[in-house]
Amino acid sequence: MTSPQNGPDDAHTVPAGVSDELVEAVGGVTAAFEVIEHARGMLYAFHRLVGRADKELAEALDQLEAAGRPDLAEALRTEVVGRNVIDGRWTFQLVEEFDSGYYQAFADAERAVRDATMGGRRHVFEAQLKERERTPGLPGHEAQPAATGHQGR
Repeated sequence: MTSPQNGPDDAHTVPAGVSDELVEAVGGVTAAFEVIEHARGMLYAFHRLVGRADKELAEALDQLEAAGRPDLAEALRTEVVGRNVIDGRWTFQLVEEFDSGYYQAFADAERAVRDATMGGRRHVFEAQLKERERTPGLPGHEAQPAATGHQGR
């Protein structure tokens, strides 16, 4: 293993015989998957927000009923509470279908590309970028975390 000042750890070095072009291409596949990770987080946020809205609506309908408008409260309970978000599905079903379908296929494909080209190593392209961008010897620009703690981003 290299020292914190002398480059990335072994898990982030380019395997022997792998070209810079291939490292960059694999980095692009991983970057695309990271966009899917972001989208997945937004889908989970959507799931949570819809659930929160349902809970808040139920509370508001209780207040509407207590304020003398049980007719309106009941109409909204009947029409909106428990309603599917899209045809036949609540948000938990969207999340589950996305996770087991598109997301899992993309995750498996990205991993297969890394396994076939980088020996399974992750973020090799980014490790090269870090080496180009950092200033060796300058505090906060170490190649790896110090043994006693973590610095940088």
